[in-house]
Amino acid sequence: MKPMRSMRERVSEAEWDLRVNLAACYRLVAKYGMTDLIYNHITARVPGPEHHILISAYGMLYEEVTASSLIKVDLAGNMRREARPGYSVNAAGYIIHSAVHEAREDAQCVVHTHTPAGISVSR
Repeated sequence: MKPMRSMRERVSEAEWDLRVNLAACYRLVAKYGMTDLIYNHITARVPGPEHHILISAYGMLYEEVTASSLIKVDLAGNMRREARPGYSVNAAGYIIHSAVHEAREDAQCVVHTHTPAGISVSR
């Protein structure tokens, strides 16, 4: 049986760089306390004509996100590459982000957080 190739070996260099940077963004948001457990999202547009985005796996805390654990999704909501068996994408988060990415091709990254200040203002 042929061994499974790593995520890095299965994606382009441009996508791998994006995955590394997006995972770092998740980690920085966690470090600065701008998370609401698993109910925020950060997405990034994958380079290329396919209109795919990367998003964290539902249920992972921001400090757990890695370049390899990010899930690639198309704008119709179909998972193109599942990072880990058993994980999926948060539908509510995906819907918000895919709408922004679909409407704004220049939006390379979309960040949605629930900071204490933001929650207070929205109340």
